[in-house]
Amino acid sequence: MNQSVLVVDDEPKVIDVIKPFLEREGFDVYTATDGNLAIQMVDKCRPDLILLDWMIPGTSGIDVCRQLRLTSSIPIIMVTARTEELDRVLGLEIGADDYIVKPFSLREMVARIRSVLRRAQDQPGAQSTYVRGPLKIDESKFKVWKDQQEIILTPAEFQILTTLAAKPGVVYSRLQLLQAVMGDAYMNYERTVDSHISHLRKKLEDNPAEPRFIQTVHGMGYRFGDDL
Repeated sequence: MNQSVLVVDDEPKVIDVIKPFLEREGFDVYTATDGNLAIQMVDKCRPDLILLDWMIPGTSGIDVCRQLRLTSSIPIIMVTARTEELDRVLGLEIGADDYIVKPFSLREMVARIRSVLRRAQDQPGAQSTYVRGPLKIDESKFKVWKDQQEIILTPAEFQILTTLAAKPGVVYSRLQLLQAVMGDAYMNYERTVDSHISHLRKKLEDNPAEPRFIQTVHGMGYRFGDDL
């Protein structure tokens, strides 16, 4: 069965270029031209990934991402013409897994899509379940529970959490985490790890300002608490 992509863009010419290219690359493609329709299409079609334009009419791409992240871990790649780092980080902070800046090549787009899908579907290692205090992390099911209540994480958040939780107490630099989660293509964006860590703390910690699970080691990086 082909993997499916929902392309959300309000420019018909853009969709007319992207859709047939993705289909030639073996993807099933759905399309939406505004935010409200995008949310409806997610419920109806259950795509494997969303290619989501930042500036769309109605409900914006940022608001679509925020809304989906309340209930879904579906991979999202934000498409933006904004080049400022703060704008790109904002997309990651509200739950996007990656971003691509216009103008971009179709080959780059497909490479990003496949990279994000691989991260979302990575096979578990020899130990696929970790219990760390009130947290239970099941790699094979791509699920996390805290006190038996499921926590919805994005693929990038899940990958960072499992990397840290697999070796409590071991310090990982931002570069090491970025490489483990996203690969060498993202080496210039180490600070994006901070956005994912911030999100994880908000979802997992009783008090994000005093984290028990994901701890900062100043000047070095992050570690999972080894006293759980």
